[in-house]
Amino acid sequence: MIKVEPLTAEAFKPFGQVIEADPSTAVEINSGYTTRYHALASADVGEGAAILSIFRGRVRPLTVAMLERHPLGSQAFVPLNGRDWLAVVAETPEPSACRAFLCRGDQGVQYARNVWHHPLLVLNESQDFLVVDRAGDGDNLEEVFFAETPITPPR
Repeated sequence: MIKVEPLTAEAFKPFGQVIEADPSTAVEINSGYTTRYHALASADVGEGAAILSIFRGRVRPLTVAMLERHPLGSQAFVPLNGRDWLAVVAETPEPSACRAFLCRGDQGVQYARNVWHHPLLVLNESQDFLVVDRAGDGDNLEEVFFAETPITPPR
C-alpha cells in the first residue's frame, strides 16, 4: 500500500519542483494590480522546444500499476480547477519505491528529467491542468508496468 503524504518543496525536492505562489518571489506589477510570483520553476527541454498544453484528467482507481519517465525533458503540471490531486513518484520504477503526495488545488509540480511518475491522478471529478513539457526529436517516454498496488486514500 502506498501512503499519501502532504506535498512540500522539501519532500518533493528529489523528484523536481513544487509550483505554488511563493511569497518570497512576489513582485508587484501592472501598477499594483497584479502580483507576479516569479520563476517558480524552469523547464528543462534539452535540445527540444518548451510547449504548453492542457491535460484533462479523469477519475481512475487509486492504484498504481505503471510508472513513466521522460529522459529528454522535465514535465510540469499546474491544476486549473483548484481541486486537490495526487502526484506519485519513485526513484526506481517499482511499487515499493513509490511515494504519493497530496497536492492542494493551488499547487503544481514539475517532474525533473528522468523522474519516474504515474500519470495524472485526480480525486473527485475530472479537472484540467496546464502542462509544460518538451516537443522535439527523440523518444521522450519510457514506461514500466507491474502488479497493481493500492494507494491509501488521502484524508
